[in-house]
Amino acid sequence: MAAVVEGLEPEAAAAEDAARDAVQAVEAGPGAPPLLVGGNRLSFDLHPGGCHRLLHLCAQQLPQLLQVEFLRLSTHEDPQLLEATLARLPWCLPRLRSLVLKGGQCRDTLGACLRGALTTLPAGLSGLARLAHLDLSFNSLEKLPGCVLQMRGLDALLLSHNRLSELPEALGALPALTFLTVTHNCLQTLPTALGALSTLQRLDLSKNLLDTLPPEIGGLSSLSELNLASNRLQSLPASLAGLRSLRLLVLHSNLLASVPAGLAHLPLLSRLDLRDNQLRDVPPELLDAPFVRLQGNPLGEALSDPPSPTGTPPVLEMPRLFLTSDLDSFPVTPRGCSVTLACGARLQFPAGATATPITIRYRLLLPEPGLVPLGPHDALLSGVLELQPHGVAFQQDVGLWLLFVPPRARRFREVVVRTRTDNSWGDLETHLEEEEPTRLWAHCQVPHFSWFLVVSRPVSNACLVTPEGTLLCSSGHPGVKVTFPPGATEEPRRVSMQVVHMAGRELRALLGEPEAAVSPLLCLSQSGPPGFLRPVTVQLPLPSGITGLSLDRSCLHLLYWAPPAATWDDITAQVVLELTHLYARFQVTHFSWYWLWYTTKTCVGGLARKAWERLRLHRVNLIALQRRRDPEQVLLQCLPRNKVDGTLRRLLERYQGPEPSDTVEMFEGEKFFAAFERGIDVDADRPDCVDGRVCFVFYSHLKNVKEVYVTTTLDREAQAVRGQVSFYRGTVPEQVPEEAEAARRRKGTDALWMATLPIKLPRLRGSEGQGRGANLSLAPLNLGDAETGFLTQSNLLSVAGRLGPDWPAVALHLGMPYRELQRIRHEFRDDLDGQIRHMLFSWAERQAGQPGAVGLLVQALEQSDRQDVAEEVQAVLELGRRKYQDGIRRTGLAPEDPAVPPGPSASQSQEPAQA
Repeated sequence: MAAVVEGLEPEAAAAEDAARDAVQAVEAGPGAPPLLVGGNRLSFDLHPGGCHRLLHLCAQQLPQLLQVEFLRLSTHEDPQLLEATLARLPWCLPRLRSLVLKGGQCRDTLGACLRGALTTLPAGLSGLARLAHLDLSFNSLEKLPGCVLQMRGLDALLLSHNRLSELPEALGALPALTFLTVTHNCLQTLPTALGALSTLQRLDLSKNLLDTLPPEIGGLSSLSELNLASNRLQSLPASLAGLRSLRLLVLHSNLLASVPAGLAHLPLLSRLDLRDNQLRDVPPELLDAPFVRLQGNPLGEALSDPPSPTGTPPVLEMPRLFLTSDLDSFPVTPRGCSVTLACGARLQFPAGATATPITIRYRLLLPEPGLVPLGPHDALLSGVLELQPHGVAFQQDVGLWLLFVPPRARRFREVVVRTRTDNSWGDLETHLEEEEPTRLWAHCQVPHFSWFLVVSRPVSNACLVTPEGTLLCSSGHPGVKVTFPPGATEEPRRVSMQVVHMAGRELRALLGEPEAAVSPLLCLSQSGPPGFLRPVTVQLPLPSGITGLSLDRSCLHLLYWAPPAATWDDITAQVVLELTHLYARFQVTHFSWYWLWYTTKTCVGGLARKAWERLRLHRVNLIALQRRRDPEQVLLQCLPRNKVDGTLRRLLERYQGPEPSDTVEMFEGEKFFAAFERGIDVDADRPDCVDGRVCFVFYSHLKNVKEVYVTTTLDREAQAVRGQVSFYRGTVPEQVPEEAEAARRRKGTDALWMATLPIKLPRLRGSEGQGRGANLSLAPLNLGDAETGFLTQSNLLSVAGRLGPDWPAVALHLGMPYRELQRIRHEFRDDLDGQIRHMLFSWAERQAGQPGAVGLLVQALEQSDRQDVAEEVQAVLELGRRKYQDGIRRTGLAPEDPAVPPGPSASQSQEPAQA
C-alpha cells in the first residue's frame, strides 16, 4: 500500500530508529558480570534467550541500567519467563522511554512470520512513568492490556498484527498520544471515545473488519493522516469533513458507494485514495481534483491520472475486481478487466477478448485421481480451478496466474499449468513469477476455459518431426539424444522426451551391490501412428562410473517398459548396442521407456520394477491429534517425513496427541482412508466419508489434512473412552478389519494396514455427560434451502457444541450487539453450553426465511478463527446439495451435470497407485 508507506511508516520508522542502534550486553569473561556498551540502549531481540540475559543484568544491579531509555525484547519466549521479566522493568529500567516487545523474528516452514507469545502485560508496567513509545506488534493480544491505558505519557502505540477485535473506550484517555497503528487485526467497531484523542496526528486502521465509523471520529482535530484501507466500510460519517488538519486519507479496497461531499472542502487535503470501491456517486469537486484516485470503481473505472504537462493523453486503466469468498461469478465486458479470485488465482481479460458481455463462473475443486491427470513422475502443486463457460473461445488469449508453493526439488524438473482440451489433457506454456520466496505464480495464456491445475514434472523437451528428419536433445542431459533419419515419418508428428534421475546410493541399497549403476531413465512419447517407418537412433549415457573401454558387456542390460504392462523387459539381446567411451546407442521403431543397468544380477526386470517404484514413492508419517479445548475434534494428516517436525511445532500449541506413526511409503495420488475403532465413530455425515471412514488422496505438496468430530456410544461418565484410528490403503472395502492387530500381522508388500494411533475421549463429569441439547425446548427450524444446502436444528446443536469459549467472537461477527451478549452471559451465568445455544438459536430464529443466513454463519466462523467449524458446516451443506441434486435426477427433474469431466484414461490416473 503506497499510502501507508508514504503516510504512516515514516513516523513508525522514526520511533523504530530510537531503538534500532541497540546496545549489546557482552560477557567480560567466564563468570564475570555483563558490561553495557553504548550508553542508553539495550537490544535482546536478535538472538534467543533475551529474557534470561536481561534478568541476569537486573540481578547485577549495575548503575548503568538507570541510564537505559530504549529496550527491544523478543516475545518468542516462554510466556511465564516473559511475564516475570516484564514485571521487573519498572525497577530495573525506571527511565525507559521506548519499549519494543515485538514478535515476528521467527518464521514457520513456509517463511511466514510467527506471532509472539505475548497475550497481556503485567499491571506493574504502568509504573514506567517516562514511557513514550510502546510497540506490541506481531503478538497474540486479544484485548488491550489495562496497564497501557494508564501510561499517560504515551506518544506512540503500535499494535499491528495482533488479534484485537475491539479497542476499549478508555483509550480516549491517553492525552499525549500522537501516533496509533492497529493494522492487520480483527476490529469490527471503534470506540466512540476515540474522538477524544485531540493530539492524535497519525492513525492507521487498515486491514481490519470495520464496516462503520463512529461520528465522533470527526473530533480528531489534530489528525493529519488517516488510513482505513482494506476494511468493509460501506459508508462514511459526514463528520469526516470536520478533520480540518487532514492531509492524507486512504480508503481504497472498501465497499463504499458514496463519500461525504464535505471532503472536497478540507483545506489541507493533498491526497485522497478511493480506489477499488463501489463508488457510483462522487461529488463533482472530487471528480476534478488532481489529488483524488478513483480507479477500480463503477464510476471511476475510466478515470486515470490527469494528462501530463506535455499534453500526452491519459491511458485508460483496466477495471479491477477483487472477489470475496461468497462470490462465484463476475461479468466481463469488451473493455476487459483484471480479476483476483478469492482462492488467490488471477485473471486478466485484455480489451477485445470478448465481443459481448459475458458472465464467468469459477469454483475450486478438491483433487481426485479421476479428475487430476498425473504421469508416473508428476507431482500436483495446486487444487483444480474450474472456469466456465467451457469451450467459449476468446478473441484474445486470457492471462491466468495460479499461486503455488514451489517444490523443494527443482533440479531437472519444471512447473507447468495443465488443462483439459477436447477430452484430453495437455500442458500450457508456463512462466514463473515470484511473489515471495515461498510462493510463486504460474502464468500462462489460455484461449478458452476448462479445468486448470499446477503440476511439477521432469523437464520435457519436444520437437516436430518432419519427413526430412531432425534431432531431439535433452536440455537437462546433453548426452541424451534421439536422431530421426529422413523418411522416418510421412506426416509431421510431435515427439517429446523426459529424463528422470535415480540416486546411485538408493540403487546400491536396493540391490546390495556396491558396483551397481544405472543411466538416467528415458521416456519417449509421440503423436500419430505408433511406429516409425525407419529405425530411430537413441543415445543414452552409460551408467555412472562405467566407461565403454572397461565395462563387462555381460553386466550391461537395456530395459524396456510399455504401459500398461507391470514389468520391465530386458531387450539387450534384441537390439544392437553400439558403445563409445561414454555413451550407448541403439535403434528402435516404437517409443516407450528405456533404462540402462549395469549389475551382476541376472533377473533384472523385477529389480527394475522395484527401483522404479522407489523413484516414485514418498516417505510419509501419519498423525492424529486432538484439540486441547475440544478433544472430540480430531485432526488427521499425512505428511512427507521432512515436514513433520515443523508442522507439529505449529500445531502443538492447540492440539495434543501421540507421536506420529512409523514411516510408510505412498505414491502420488494414492488413495487411503482412516477408520475409527474401539467405540469411536465419526460424528457427522460428511461427503468424504464412506460408512464412517474418512477418505483421503495423498499429494506430496498439498496439506492432506482433515478435521473431523468424533463421538462414542460408550458411557463416558463411567470412564474415559480409549479408542484408536487406523489408516488403510486404497478405497473403503466392504469389510474393514475391526482390529488393527489382525491387519498388522498381514503387513507386507500388499498389506492394506499402514498405522494405528490412539484416540482418547476423557471422562465426562456432571452435566457434561448430558447429551447435546438435553432438556432443551427449541422451536424446530432450518436455515437455508434444499437447493443451496440447509442446516437443521441437529446441525446447529452440533455447531453449538464446538464453539466453546469462542462463542462471543462468533456472535459479534454475526452482528449481535454487545449488550445482548452481556445479557446472555448474565442470564446463563454458570452454564457455558446454555450461553452458546441461546446465542446461536436466538440468532437463527431471527434469520429463519432470510436468504444468505447460512453464508453469514460460515463467514462469522471464519472471521472468528474457527475455520474447523466453518469447514464442517460447508461439508454438511455440500452433502445436502448433493442429496438434493441426486433426488431430482432420480425423479427425472434435472439432467446430469455436464460440468463434471470424464476421468482420464487408466494409464494416466492409475499408474502411480497401481505400480
